Amino acid sequence: MTIEQFVAQSIGDWKSMRSGHSLAFQIFEDVVSEISIISIKKDDPRVLKLLNKTGISSEGICPFFMQWEADSDWEPDNPGEVSKGECLLIPIPVDNSTGRLIRSIGYAESEEAISTYHILDDGTFTLKTQYGQSIAEERIWFVSDNVRCRSSIIRTSEGAGILQASFASEVRRLAV
Repeated sequence: MTIEQFVAQSIGDWKSMRSGHSLAFQIFEDVVSEISIISIKKDDPRVLKLLNKTGISSEGICPFFMQWEADSDWEPDNPGEVSKGECLLIPIPVDNSTGRLIRSIGYAESEEAISTYHILDDGTFTLKTQYGQSIAEERIWFVSDNVRCRSSIIRTSEGAGILQASFASEVRRLAV
């Protein structure tokens, strides 16, 4: 699988159920999310602005935009509060199975991030992001055309301790 195939297969609306274990806080969290993944054009002003900011060439990219709304059972101050977010993602392939992924907002920390990705022989997409305070490692794989799974581990910036582990199953919402 190439990055273009992976992104094309990910486009759509997804219902996600994620379970996370915060080892740092010794808390287990369940999160239900609505996720939309939308393909955008290479010449979209948001893409050009982010590429310009990072100084990375735009050759061979297939940018996409992701939006989410999440309802977590770990909101001690306001249990009914829904968190929302969005980010622009720009894959930059190095070859058929590896490359970099630029994110306007990171997964583990709310800052721009440049990750490295690798697509395994079985089609599993792996992503590693080094932040100032942590390292995020993610895996995404398709069980079928309309079901995918995602796991992540967030480590300390030195990589020695695990702060959080999570697993999500995601089901594509089909038009009726």
